[in-house]
Amino acid sequence: MSDLLDGVRVLELAALLNGDYVGMLLGDMGADVIKIESPGRGDYLRDMLGQLSPHHSPAHVQVNRNKRSMTLDLRLAAGREVFFDLLATADVFVDGYVAGTCDALGLGYDQLRERKPDLVYCHYSGFGATGPYAMIPTHGQMMNSLAAAVPVELGDDDLVHVVERDEPMGGTRSGGEGTAAGGTHAALHVAAALVRRDRTGLGCYLDAAGADGVVANGWMGAVYGLNDHRIADRQGLRPRGQGAHEGAKYQWYETRDHKFVLFCCIEHKFWSRFCEAVGRPDWVARTDEGGPVDFAHTDIGLRRELQSLFRTRDQTAWITLAAAQDLPIGPCHQGALSLLDDAHLRQRTILIEGEHPGAGPFTYVGEPVIVDRRTYEVRRPAPELGEHTGEVLAELGYTPERVASLRAGGVI
Repeated sequence: MSDLLDGVRVLELAALLNGDYVGMLLGDMGADVIKIESPGRGDYLRDMLGQLSPHHSPAHVQVNRNKRSMTLDLRLAAGREVFFDLLATADVFVDGYVAGTCDALGLGYDQLRERKPDLVYCHYSGFGATGPYAMIPTHGQMMNSLAAAVPVELGDDDLVHVVERDEPMGGTRSGGEGTAAGGTHAALHVAAALVRRDRTGLGCYLDAAGADGVVANGWMGAVYGLNDHRIADRQGLRPRGQGAHEGAKYQWYETRDHKFVLFCCIEHKFWSRFCEAVGRPDWVARTDEGGPVDFAHTDIGLRRELQSLFRTRDQTAWITLAAAQDLPIGPCHQGALSLLDDAHLRQRTILIEGEHPGAGPFTYVGEPVIVDRRTYEVRRPAPELGEHTGEVLAELGYTPERVASLRAGGVI
């Protein structure tokens, strides 16, 4: 993890993936993330989507790392009193529930702003806090579905099935999984809001939606789909009616060892350089000079010739050639486990081998940005329910007697 947000305290009130993911990103950047959970149950992500050991799902171990957990019954006046003491020490509040939930507890933005005007309040849910759908509870594919990223149709069996659909630039399917797509934008805006707060003293309210994040991340397909009827010159676009991914120069090819590469020599300079590097200077002229790039959309013969060529070397040999000759050719791995064999990804530390005290060995997806050339490490494993309650309250100056009283009253 990095220390870019060192000194920033985040209060996270969330269950399941939306708010959890935002808190994880902020924790990865060094923030002190305190996950506030209900006594007894807490975030039930611990107990769903498989178990590494009791109460340790892979999803929980991943998205609740670098956090502390304290239990607090916010339905009780005494619980809210403790919360407000904690709020006085915080910079950011992450609300991961459906719109209106925190307001009903007396913990909505307008209520918290009265006590802490410079608070950065981030509400992150599937459909956001405004709009006709704001009150609908969501799960992941609901966000992608709203974003038109899940093409479906009714099959001959009278059941609906997910299908492939030909859309300009692939539609919004490139927008990614909903909780992560919106969560990334939410965390980015939290960081930006902290910069403004430090400059002006102003807090703010952030309304983030997973569905919006999918559309934003899939902007290429969204923009081309929304404006396809307005494009006057279609030079460089694949002809209408031609299937997606059929161009010879932007194409996947199988290698000798039955692995795959993605070949992207669409610029004329790269195509010429590639032809010379593989001893086929006669191919240089097989290009359309009508624009800055040539996908060779309709040259099925060239595609077959290139496939034959790529089967003459192993994947590693082709990637070595690409690095040596400055060519846009990259590996196309198949399945998550294949990522572990990639030397480049290992050096990038996006995949981290760790040990969780309750779940055992665990392979994490790390921080996607390397800060100051430092290797990513998990500072705190995902916490047990309420693991840090006493620790956090002691930091607030609560005596052991008061903590014991709160525990006896079911407040914590």
